[in-house]
Amino acid sequence: MGLYERYLARRIRQYDAAPPEHVALVITERDLLERGAYETLVDFFEWAFEYATRLTVYVSVLDAAAVPALRRELETIDAPRDVAVRGPDDRTPADAPIQIGIGLGGKHEFTSAVRTLAERVDDASLEPEAIDDERVENHLVFPSEPDLVIKTGAERLSDFMIWQSVYSELYFTDINWRDFRKRDFLRAVREYCNRSRRFGR
Repeated sequence: MGLYERYLARRIRQYDAAPPEHVALVITERDLLERGAYETLVDFFEWAFEYATRLTVYVSVLDAAAVPALRRELETIDAPRDVAVRGPDDRTPADAPIQIGIGLGGKHEFTSAVRTLAERVDDASLEPEAIDDERVENHLVFPSEPDLVIKTGAERLSDFMIWQSVYSELYFTDINWRDFRKRDFLRAVREYCNRSRRFGR
């Protein structure tokens, strides 16, 4: 670890606020086409698990035809913990320390959860009055809420975890994924620890 990275890590330890337990990262399919992109992703996992216990990666996809190839690559990535990969056609919730969504937009995920609940009401296995926030969350593909969402390259989230990230701290960096380094991740964690979370209040 370089001198500046040690300085950032020390600053993080000095804050009273705890670091994020669940970190989410938003990148694009184009980012993964860059040389060394998957190696940077594995490095990111290592950096993040120094603080977090769960990671979510959302890969924004413009070309749906790219999803199968990306999925094969990500399912075989040399990750330090178990990985659950989900795509646009998946409805099974992801439950792993590292969860990756490829082209699975938040609107689609929410619509799928509502459709599943509607089917249960239709077959009389669920009463409409029993539908609440918790039940909706239990039917999302990525049910847990990230504390910190990091978006590289531009200040927009795309269609990412629109339900789960409503109270997340958002961190935007204009650094592209190919240039993302540990110091950039530590800056995000430092910024998170320096904020006062309000959870909508």
